[in-house]
Amino acid sequence: MEKRPVQRGRPAGTTTFDADLARAFGAAVRALRNERRIAQESLANLAGIERSHMGKVERGEHMPTLAIIFKIARALGCSTAVLMDATEGQLSLASGT
Repeated sequence: MEKRPVQRGRPAGTTTFDADLARAFGAAVRALRNERRIAQESLANLAGIERSHMGKVERGEHMPTLAIIFKIARALGCSTAVLMDATEGQLSLASGT
């Protein structure tokens, strides 16, 4: 049996961006940030990312990497599990279930 070479990257024409998930995650971040009364710029500074990038995350225009998710959770003073639970709650609200 001949081994096929491994091709790096994702297959042509595929994407990892899921708009509904990105919007739900952004809404969860914004809700937790507002609950803690942290300004967006302050949260971005605490997380070590650009404020404009944080804005894109909160608006659902950007899907953050795992590393950024951990940084945001740490800056919010919560676990990634809490952040993901809030995201699931936002997804439920969006789907009406």
